[in-house]
Amino acid sequence: MTGFATVVFDCDCTLVGIEGIDELAGPYREQVAALTDAAMRGEVPLEEVYGRRLALIRPTRAQVDEIGRQYVRTLVPDAREVVAALLWLKKDVRILSGGVRPAVDAVAAELAIADDHVAAVGLRFSTAGEYEGFEDDSPLAASGGKARVLAGWDLPRPALLVGDGATDREARPAVDAFAAYMGVEFRPAVAAGADHVLRDPSLAPVLALACTAGDRERLSGSPWAHLLARGYELLRAG
Repeated sequence: MTGFATVVFDCDCTLVGIEGIDELAGPYREQVAALTDAAMRGEVPLEEVYGRRLALIRPTRAQVDEIGRQYVRTLVPDAREVVAALLWLKKDVRILSGGVRPAVDAVAAELAIADDHVAAVGLRFSTAGEYEGFEDDSPLAASGGKARVLAGWDLPRPALLVGDGATDREARPAVDAFAAYMGVEFRPAVAAGADHVLRDPSLAPVLALACTAGDRERLSGSPWAHLLARGYELLRAG
């Protein structure tokens, strides 16, 4: 299936080339990265690791703000251009992430995605900027949460979800198609559950998938014509 009214992106290792929680971990990086990978592969439920990671790290507001800046510096190839083209085509573009909201918001601002089109997990800080906890009732801090958020959004259909992890794969019933973005980290179990597998680091294939015949005609004379052509080329290459 191609031609979508809505495109929903995961953030970490999809729009950006890093896992924010791992970058926050400091001396706990090896331990936290192992927990993250197990959850993204679907080997353990997300709710078993979400709070444990943050309790270990206890990130300050300043550290989380720096991760937001790292996110912007590590946007994956063609992310800016693809989102700009989708917005120009009047597609509904959203970010749905189990990452921490202040950092994800930095990506949304960079890509001109509206605040109310972003869902992530909130954090609580003291007035001095010290960590005080996370939004532990957020559906995005637990397995199955992305599907619940998608269902509550009342998205224009058809809708495409683009992501790299088990939490994205399990949300497939809530959308019309799932594209597994494997350009940062290849996860076989996630790819096996996808309608499309995107192996190249470029997000250009997402633009190609999203376009209807009318969209392709509109883009033919636009600054994104070359990007659309590259997207189709990468899709054909598999």
